[in-house]
Amino acid sequence: MTIETKAKPPTTMTAAPPRPLSARERFERIYRILRDRICLLVYAPGSRLSEEELAQEFEISRTPVRRVLARLESEGLVQSVHGVGTIVTDVDIEELQQVYHLRLELALLVGKLSPIPRTADDLDRIRALIARCDADILNPDQRAFLRLNMDFFYELTAMTGNQPLREISERLYFQVARVVLKLMPQLGLVEEFTAFRREMEEVLAAAEIGDWESIGHIRRAHISMSFRRMMRHAGEANLDKAAQSAP
Repeated sequence: MTIETKAKPPTTMTAAPPRPLSARERFERIYRILRDRICLLVYAPGSRLSEEELAQEFEISRTPVRRVLARLESEGLVQSVHGVGTIVTDVDIEELQQVYHLRLELALLVGKLSPIPRTADDLDRIRALIARCDADILNPDQRAFLRLNMDFFYELTAMTGNQPLREISERLYFQVARVVLKLMPQLGLVEEFTAFRREMEEVLAAAEIGDWESIGHIRRAHISMSFRRMMRHAGEANLDKAAQSAP
């Protein structure tokens, strides 16, 4: 006698609903979105940021929007003007020089203060950024370059366990990032992509053998060269303007 058994339907695993973001996480998310928009010149210098429009976009009240804008103002990215509102700031060239000089000194500390060994996955992410650079350089785009630069910056700051250093480095980086984008037409995209790729390759080679101190020196050298290129082209642009305005 055969006994027929009915096959049980396969059990389906239902994915748990995503955990709702905490108030702190929502704040950080909105802050990073607005900061990126400012640095990528989606919000150009002089643009007015409306609390009401931002609150509607992110579906929150105006109170957390004010807190985000206050943080951006403390970092010099926006300015609250009485009777006008919150305005995206521009970068003063003298302030830029001071920021770059400080970044040069901080770069050396990445390999000295609580360096964090890189895992295979960490190194693979840097290799993926190099591959992305190779693809982007075939059809160079200003914002694509800066996004790539930002992603590599996060990989660099992850190499130190010193939280104050990471926070200060991040704040200074985003103060100057948009300057790179503004000057990109004068700097030359292919030249910048090529120099940036070289930096990533050098950092990867040092990270593969755990030479953290060399990474700081590599980073410092490339920040210095980038700054000199920007100052050279900024000076040339000022000379052109003066020539055009001359009678």
